[in-house]
Amino acid sequence: MKKKGIFITFEGGDGAGKTTLIQKIFTYLAKCEFDVLQTRAPGGTEIGQDIRNLLLHKHDAPLSKRSELLLFLADRAQHVDELIFPHLKKGKIVLCDRFNDSTIAYQGGARGFREELVRKLCDFACDDFAPDLTLYLDLDPKIGFERAQKAGLVKDRIESEALKFHQKIRKSFKQIAKKEPKRFKIIDASETPEEVYSQAKVKIDALLKTYRK
Repeated sequence: MKKKGIFITFEGGDGAGKTTLIQKIFTYLAKCEFDVLQTRAPGGTEIGQDIRNLLLHKHDAPLSKRSELLLFLADRAQHVDELIFPHLKKGKIVLCDRFNDSTIAYQGGARGFREELVRKLCDFACDDFAPDLTLYLDLDPKIGFERAQKAGLVKDRIESEALKFHQKIRKSFKQIAKKEPKRFKIIDASETPEEVYSQAKVKIDALLKTYRK
């Protein structure tokens, strides 16, 4: 796949502040007169929204680990083909809340599937397509839980997993950062929203310099 735009993804545990940060970055880029699209995974397309409901809402029948993994990948394939890549071909900047790294961390690191297998499946779902930059908001899951509780947020099926599950996710994200330091950047999400935004803006501005050239 050849593209003209920039693809930036945002990762992080529950309560890390991804939604707030993405909105701020979207507003900043729009003010700079960039053509920017904001989306999320799962659920960035109509089909993806149906998949999101299956994945995140609790059902009478339990969802198996393999079904969960494959549903995320089905959403990914549809998302890339229908929305993400067509906009990148037009030269837009696409901001996505979660992408392949979440699948590696959640279904690989936390659910126990081999990372090599998960990576290969992600590559297949995306036709070997990867982000230009990934910003990971790192936060102790305990603090994330406390933030979500104070905000009165209702936990979905995956957010309702035990603390140990979310600690495995954090560990997996940090391992990704060690393997891909040029793409995958860690931001300390325990800082204030203003400081988190400042850190993110510096990293995005550095990428935009290349884009403008």
